[in-house]
Amino acid sequence: MTTGVLLAVLGSAIMHGTWNAIAKAIPDRLVASTLIGLVYLAAGGIGAILLPLPHPAAWPALVASVLLQTAYLIMLTEAYAHTDFGVAYPLTRGLAVLGVTVLAVALLGERLTVLQTAGVAIVIGALFALAFARRRRTPRRGLLLALAVGACVTAYSFVDGIGVRASHAPLGYAAWLFLLQGLTIPVACLVLSRDRRGHLAGIRRHARLGTVGGVLSLVAYTIVVWAQSIAPLALVSALRETGVIAAGLIGLVFFREKPGAIGIAATVAAAVGIVAIRLGA
Repeated sequence: MTTGVLLAVLGSAIMHGTWNAIAKAIPDRLVASTLIGLVYLAAGGIGAILLPLPHPAAWPALVASVLLQTAYLIMLTEAYAHTDFGVAYPLTRGLAVLGVTVLAVALLGERLTVLQTAGVAIVIGALFALAFARRRRTPRRGLLLALAVGACVTAYSFVDGIGVRASHAPLGYAAWLFLLQGLTIPVACLVLSRDRRGHLAGIRRHARLGTVGGVLSLVAYTIVVWAQSIAPLALVSALRETGVIAAGLIGLVFFREKPGAIGIAATVAAAVGIVAIRLGA
């Protein structure tokens, strides 16, 4: 993995942590998901017109990813409604790193150096430590939702890793991914809403903040899709999830969530894992 790819994925991680914090800050989970979906629709539509069409072999993965990511976004915002940001975020990301690494090695035959493997293991351990460093007891519903979100992230990350490589057009693949999500997410949220008039009012009320979150989410995942086309999935996944460092700072400053000594140590460990991944290349 080159330095340029590493820095791009780390930048993506920071953006990912930030847009997740924005999703947490918007009180209505369906409004937050809808606003992100509308940004996807606008940007994906433009990209689908201007960028190359993905190869037909990539479309099954593309459709599967759209369905998985629609479920993921709705469950993610629901998880944030039932547990601390500093618990849900690292837990979902830690599960994703673990799942993607296992699948990439077992099914795609990816091989990591000893130092890279150690780096991935350190990152996974740090993420789980961050999730359980809180002194407050995590509600069972929030914990189960976080686990389900982690499973979705594992699935769509692996599917996209296969799809983008078959597409021969990483940015075109990303554009169609966002366009189709931009259609499915708002429709799903509208169907799930019990107060559609209030839902539409919430969209207008939180439009500015939700748009910022959507743009950050779109740019962050576009970088990831591009990186997956040229670098091992396990390494991209591990580096991407270090957004928990940014998320921890956001949780501390904006949500008044105290990480404690274990949380601080885990954050430092995640940084050490990043260095190990880079040095192991």
